[in-house]
Amino acid sequence: MSDASPTDDLLERLARGRETAAAVRAEVAKVIVGHHETLDGLLVALLAGGHVLVEGVPGLGKTLLVRTLAASLDLGFNRIQCTPDLMPADVLGTRVLLEEPDGRRRFEFQAGPIFTQVLLADEINRATPKTQSALLEAMQERAVTVAGERRRLDDPFLVLATQNPIEMEGTFPLPEAQLDRFLFKLTVEPPSLDELESIVDRTTGPEQPEAHVVTSREEILSMRRAVREVPVPGPVQRYALRLVDATHPRSNGCPESVRRFIRFGASPRAAQALVLAAKVRAALDGRPNAAFDDVRWAARPALRHRILPSFEGEAEGASGDSLAGEVLQAVPEVENGVGAGAGRGR
Repeated sequence: MSDASPTDDLLERLARGRETAAAVRAEVAKVIVGHHETLDGLLVALLAGGHVLVEGVPGLGKTLLVRTLAASLDLGFNRIQCTPDLMPADVLGTRVLLEEPDGRRRFEFQAGPIFTQVLLADEINRATPKTQSALLEAMQERAVTVAGERRRLDDPFLVLATQNPIEMEGTFPLPEAQLDRFLFKLTVEPPSLDELESIVDRTTGPEQPEAHVVTSREEILSMRRAVREVPVPGPVQRYALRLVDATHPRSNGCPESVRRFIRFGASPRAAQALVLAAKVRAALDGRPNAAFDDVRWAARPALRHRILPSFEGEAEGASGDSLAGEVLQAVPEVENGVGAGAGRGR
């Protein structure tokens, strides 16, 4: 929490970062039609240093969106198609026995696809728990352990995982401990009629649009450092904390639906996600400090996968997304009349 005003140096760095983000959006828009909210969520997660779970039916362009974003950022990109027979070694890599010209043999490590900067794990819930646990270590520790040796991953390292919400046969639902490692859970909606027309026009013509590099790894890391310095007024941070607290059935501030329909609420990682995302969104919007609106924008994607409905809630059709919405409506921005008007977006 910080109520201090940002320095001129910070404002200058944030302005450069905002211009870079605008260039990235424009470059991705050459290839991708729509998905503005999803792209904003991916950019915020990238600058906040978090991973993203993207949910949507097949054919909506999730893979193309991630690939295009990575191309515009000049970052390494690898894709894993998750299947039940995918093994941890297929993701992490393994040691192989090589024979030298003189007949001597030696072991050499061959890196797996996880040694990249943007990793797309397509249909992650089709991987077995054993393989998912290998991904979990990489997401949390930014390192992997292979044959007893610990190896660091590149920075930045971003896991973008997709899952299909309508086909559950032969899948392994992600455990809550792994879901909690995702900064956001984003939902991809079908395109509108006008967007569908634009998609068809772009993809059925003689030339296919491509994204070009508009920024570098060093600039992304610099932007990450800058957004963490964005001040968060006390009432705004307190609002984020009260939102997380209200997801717990035993909290005094939770709505009645939470008491009835939530089995477990969000962890402290949710509070970290809300505050970091608020900082990044404020920076990308050109504002010198985080505001209530920034926290509200981040609430659903940061909370929907961290709320576990009870058996009664599932029977009533309550989902993590709907319950996050009810929490958002029930918790006022101002706590007991303190801090009214603080942290408003301009």
